[in-house]
Amino acid sequence: MSAFDPSAFLPDDLLDRIRERAPLHDRDNTFPQQDLDELREAGYLSILVPAERGGAGLGLAEAAILQQRLATAAPATALAINMHLVWTGVAKVFSDRGVPGLEFVQDGAVAGEVFAFGISEGGNDLVLFGSDTNAVPTGDGGYAFTGTKIFTSLAPVWTRLGLHGLDTTSEDAPKLVFAFVERSDAVVTSDDWDTLGMRGTQSRTTRLNGAIADAAHVVRRIDAGPSADPIVFGIFSVFEILLASVYTGIARRALDLSVQTARTRRSKRTGTSYSQDPDIRWRVADMGLAYDALPPQIAALARDVDERADHGARWFTLLSGLKHRAITTAKLVVDQAMLVAGGGSYFSANELSRLYRDVLAGAFHPSDPESAHSTAATAWLGPLEP
Repeated sequence: MSAFDPSAFLPDDLLDRIRERAPLHDRDNTFPQQDLDELREAGYLSILVPAERGGAGLGLAEAAILQQRLATAAPATALAINMHLVWTGVAKVFSDRGVPGLEFVQDGAVAGEVFAFGISEGGNDLVLFGSDTNAVPTGDGGYAFTGTKIFTSLAPVWTRLGLHGLDTTSEDAPKLVFAFVERSDAVVTSDDWDTLGMRGTQSRTTRLNGAIADAAHVVRRIDAGPSADPIVFGIFSVFEILLASVYTGIARRALDLSVQTARTRRSKRTGTSYSQDPDIRWRVADMGLAYDALPPQIAALARDVDERADHGARWFTLLSGLKHRAITTAKLVVDQAMLVAGGGSYFSANELSRLYRDVLAGAFHPSDPESAHSTAATAWLGPLEP
């Protein structure tokens, strides 16, 4: 089998154009529409769709490599596209396991549709296990959703929003309902995304006022609370792995910039390049040692999802731990890169300044540090005693 070549899907010239636009979108707080257009044209929106349905037929392991590569050029673009890839990844998890229901996501991705992720809600630390959004049956198998979703990446451009809500009125209630809605007057997108970093994602607040998902786009009804249902496993596994990939890409870019800086800056005191300075060499080595641990971990877990490995209850701590390590390591690497680059990195025009702000967003994605530690403690020590 030939080695996977990420440049076949993300060629250098495309990455160069995306990298050139990234600071402009950060400065102007705008969505990277040209990035999306070029990625769509390149077939990137359907990389996880099986070849027999018109996609590239890649696995999650290959998609993770591509997302790391894309994030080296524009973290915000990579993070925004991540949310679309999560849904196509969940569709792959379903189809790989013989679970029907998300074929329309695969076909839509091939046709150029953009799927956004509408799960996060203010104050809802249950995340996938509960929802403050009301899901009311329409009587024909569909649902009307009313509530507020936050951090809705791709807000200006999505064609379908994948979300969840709580059905409290059916005979078998309460049930968590996972479905997709289209844009309509019942979906209001706020123009409220003005953040420290990751500005290009345009992850705006979305208010649902009876937004309708018809029966064909109601994907799953499950009991509220922790669950091993394919929709929960699919979202959790793909989300955590691709999220870790984006922040690992940030770490790689910061490391590469540090190497460039160390080789080009020269010391007035010694006359030699900073690459010969023992302190700088130690910092770069420290960054490299930390970064090198991430890609193999991502590759291993992504491959396990692709190959349907059975980690049982361990899946959740493995996945949340991967995300936690990627975020904390990326932040450490960017911190070190700022010190290697010196005072020039403090100016907003410096790419490291943007990476420094972008990497901070990682702490706000599920699983947060508290959740990751709680999950790990339960895995190793058992649940808390009543």
